[in-house]
Amino acid sequence: MPDRGERDVLRQSLVEGIHLLAELGYSEGIAGHVSVRDPEDPDAYWVNPFGLDFHHVRVDDLLLVGARGTVLEGSGELNPSVDPLHGELHRNRPDLVAFAHTHSMYGKTWSSLGRLLDPITQDACVLYRRHGLYDRFTGLVNARQEGKEVIEAMGDGTAVIMQNHGFLAGGRSLGEAIWLFIVMERAAASQLMAEAVGTPRLIPHETALETGRALAKLEFADRQYRNLYETTCRRGK
Repeated sequence: MPDRGERDVLRQSLVEGIHLLAELGYSEGIAGHVSVRDPEDPDAYWVNPFGLDFHHVRVDDLLLVGARGTVLEGSGELNPSVDPLHGELHRNRPDLVAFAHTHSMYGKTWSSLGRLLDPITQDACVLYRRHGLYDRFTGLVNARQEGKEVIEAMGDGTAVIMQNHGFLAGGRSLGEAIWLFIVMERAAASQLMAEAVGTPRLIPHETALETGRALAKLEFADRQYRNLYETTCRRGK
C-alpha cells in the first residue's frame, strides 16, 4: 500500500472530526464549519463546503482556501461566513491550527445569556480564563472586521462564545479543537441544568486555574478526542 501524504492524512482526519460532531448531534442544517491549516501551504486551510450536512461530508468535498479567501482546490461552494471568520483566525492565530464552530443546541442557548462559562465542575476548569465573549450580534458573519473582533474577544485563549450565535473553539491540533468544542458544549449543558435547580458553587479561582492547566495538555485532548471518535463513530465497524 503506498504511503499517504501528510495532506491526505489531514483531510481524512478533518472528515472524521466533522462526522464526530454530526454523530453527537451538533450539526444543524447548513450551518457550521470546521477548518484546519494545510500542512503544505501555511497560508491556506481546509474546510467543509457550504450546503452539505456534516453527516455527508467526504474527503473529496473539502475545499482548500487560500490567503485571499479564494478556493484553490475543490468544486463546492464556500460558505460566505467562512473566510471572514476562519480565514482571519488562521491568519492571526498561528499558534492554533484548527477551529470548530457549529450551531449546537447548548452552545447557542448559552450564548444568548451573554456570559462566560463558570468553573462549576472539574471538566469545565479547562475553559477557565481560556475562553472569551464576543458580546455583539449583527447578523450573519460576512465582514472581516467582525472576524477581527471575534479574535480580539478570544484574546490569548482558545475559545470564544459568540453572543446569540454559538461557540467557537481552536486547538493546537485538529483533535484539540474539536475536543474543546465538545467540552464547551457539555459545560454549557451542565451549567444550564445546575442553574435550573439552584445556584452552582464555583470552584475557587486558584484551584480552577491549577486544574485547568493540568487538563489543558495537548496529549490529553488528542487522546480524549480519539477515544470519543472510536467509540462514537467506529463502534461495531
